Amino acid sequence: MNSGRRRFLGAIAGTAATVLLPRSAQAATVRGADTWLPWSMLPPESLAVGNVQGDVAPSLLSRALSALDTHSARITDRSVIGVVDFSAPSRTQRMHIVDLAGGRILSSHLVAHGRGSDPANSGWVEHLSNRVGSEASCSGSFVIGDTYHGKHGLSRRILGLDPENDQAEVRGIVIHAASYVGSDFLSEYGRIGRSQGCFAVSGSEIDTVLQQLGPGRLLFAAR
Repeated sequence: MNSGRRRFLGAIAGTAATVLLPRSAQAATVRGADTWLPWSMLPPESLAVGNVQGDVAPSLLSRALSALDTHSARITDRSVIGVVDFSAPSRTQRMHIVDLAGGRILSSHLVAHGRGSDPANSGWVEHLSNRVGSEASCSGSFVIGDTYHGKHGLSRRILGLDPENDQAEVRGIVIHAASYVGSDFLSEYGRIGRSQGCFAVSGSEIDTVLQQLGPGRLLFAAR
């Protein structure tokens, strides 16, 4: 897995990470992007800068880099970003913390989606919502805020920067640990549990996630 993660970001390593290039030069696409592939399985050439394959949708990483550019005034630390792939099932490590300066994935984690996004509890996101009371996950760009101690222990606040997630703070969407996220739960049910829209991760990994996703950094989530 570690070697696969390194291959995933091989195309942006060795430069000033492509965040320093204009948005047009960052357009990297993945062949066959209409079907989900784990990031660790993507061939390195698929993320080459300017490797545009006709009408194929850009990769999630490319979208995150565009978001980094769009919200440059709000993202004060551009060295590390978090990316959540809500097109992947909850049984997979779909939260990736990316070191753009070093051109590598620092870590990947299981992360819950909201119960309103998955009413059948299938482990797949069916829809996203910004509505208060929806208990669904929302997509878009978030800026990471300060930590605090709440009912889930040490957690981190986030603030939505886009129209599709600008109610995140009002809804109390944060990054926190949960007992329903982890290998034991996954082994028993074949999926992890659901949150009320928060980015819930394993209690054994929360310290790593909160440390790597520090204040002023970008968290980008999408399907």
